[in-house]
Amino acid sequence: MKSGEEIPKKLPKVAKKTLRLIAICVIAAMAALFILGFWVRHERVRKREKMAEEIRDQKLVVQVVRPKATQQSFGLTLPADIRAFAATALYARTNGYLASWIVDINDRVKKGDIMAVISAPDTDADLEQAKANLNQQQTNYQLADTTAERYQGLVPIQGVTQQQLDQFDSARKQAKAGVGSLAASVDRLKALVGFEKIIAPFDGVVTARNYDVGALISATSTALGQELFDVAEDDQLRVFVNIPQSYSQLVKYGQDVELVLARNFPGHRFKGLVKRSAGSLDPVTRTLHTELDFRNDDAAHHIYPGMYGEAVFDIHRDKPVLTVPTSALLFESDGKQVAIVDANNKIHFQKVVPGNDFGTEIEILDGLKGDERVVSNPGEQLTEGIPVMPEAEKEDGEAPDNKGKQGQDSPKDSH
Repeated sequence: MKSGEEIPKKLPKVAKKTLRLIAICVIAAMAALFILGFWVRHERVRKREKMAEEIRDQKLVVQVVRPKATQQSFGLTLPADIRAFAATALYARTNGYLASWIVDINDRVKKGDIMAVISAPDTDADLEQAKANLNQQQTNYQLADTTAERYQGLVPIQGVTQQQLDQFDSARKQAKAGVGSLAASVDRLKALVGFEKIIAPFDGVVTARNYDVGALISATSTALGQELFDVAEDDQLRVFVNIPQSYSQLVKYGQDVELVLARNFPGHRFKGLVKRSAGSLDPVTRTLHTELDFRNDDAAHHIYPGMYGEAVFDIHRDKPVLTVPTSALLFESDGKQVAIVDANNKIHFQKVVPGNDFGTEIEILDGLKGDERVVSNPGEQLTEGIPVMPEAEKEDGEAPDNKGKQGQDSPKDSH
């Protein structure tokens, strides 16, 4: 406001008639808006109720399929634990020092080959002493035997009493027993001396050597990692798999099986046989422990024991098996089910036992006879006993079957 300007003290007053007119216009506008909003909402509710009533009167259309019977064989792939056909740890049976080792890890050995030599001079000395004691005892026995025979000859002339004769005979028996005892001691020490040479128990490969020349060897060191050598027979392999209960009776003894090592030998499959099994299921895992045999004499595809792979079984069923689309299976709290349309075109949920999953189809081992109409893709709107309008699911290249609609319109999104 510029200096010198002042607000007029007397302003013109608004007429009361104008104020009333403004108020009436505002109230009329608000009333009109209220009536318009109420009418729009009323129409919306009315249309919604009409639509809901139409939906209640209209049956839900569902796509149905018939279970298919098949004798389809399939490949069962299971984790496989690969081990040597035979593997053992060689421990010392005598005390001493490692004098020499002849083989090292990854060396091939034949049964009976000497792998190492233990120096045990105290054991050798004990054997020599035992032999000397045995020779002495044999001499004593010969003398006792000769004396007893001599006195036995004096019996007819009564040159010896019966008590003396019994004493000489007892001395001969004691000397003979002493010979047997010392002979057993000699045999024991010979065995210990024989253990100074570590012998290969079978043909195989050395997988571990844990001592160097001069190391003190104790026969009491039998803990893991304290063995002299580990030897594995790897020309043939044992492969172990755990077969689930549902397939345990489908795997036959002597049938062919393949071993896959995708990371080591991509695209290559090893051929083997099913050889033996535990004969009973593990009560914890409900699986059958099964053993497979594989040859391992291919130098270009040599398998190391301890590898992990996959065993592939070619499974053939003796009886036809029903299959349904995988999308038809429902996982409920009380088990696996499928939705079936009964003769009255009402929904019934049937419990089933599924088998092998082929991707788009799944086996049904129990629960279906084969003539049911199974809903191929059940939705959340399906409940037990509700009426539906079944529509056969069209095959590739076929037009949809609308016979089940009975001239009525149906929603586009069937369940």
